[in-house]
Amino acid sequence: MLSSKEIIEMIKYVDGSTVDEVHYEHDSFVVKVKNQNPYGEGQVKREEESAPVTPTAVEERGQGNVIPSPDEEEISESTHTVTSPMVGMFYSSPSPDEPAFIQVGDTVQEETVVCVLEAMKMFNDVQADVNGEIIEILVENGDLVEFGQPLFLVKPE
Repeated sequence: MLSSKEIIEMIKYVDGSTVDEVHYEHDSFVVKVKNQNPYGEGQVKREEESAPVTPTAVEERGQGNVIPSPDEEEISESTHTVTSPMVGMFYSSPSPDEPAFIQVGDTVQEETVVCVLEAMKMFNDVQADVNGEIIEILVENGDLVEFGQPLFLVKPE
């Protein structure tokens, strides 16, 4: 049988992930965790497309449409997003006692290693893929990231 701590961890894992539902049964004990937003944290599903929701987005009352502010449109067009090439644990430095690969404001080249992802005890370098300046780090050290999840925003040169 699951402890309350294990149940809470299960809820945290499902919340904001692309997992639709987790069902656990042991004798007469049943736990069913259903994701209210199976399209990922911060996203909503629309009939035509999935559009990301950001803290500065404005929702039309009664319509459910999300309209980005003008600043968001300018930022999204002028930035490059470095995304996760796989599912894994995100590490901002090569080891816990070493400094982070990059900081906000650092200039990077295409081949600059910006983080390491651990998957199945293998450590994989992630490169910037563009020359520019790091303007935002979107994940925390030790976070579990999904394939395609945005990791960094880079202002290209």
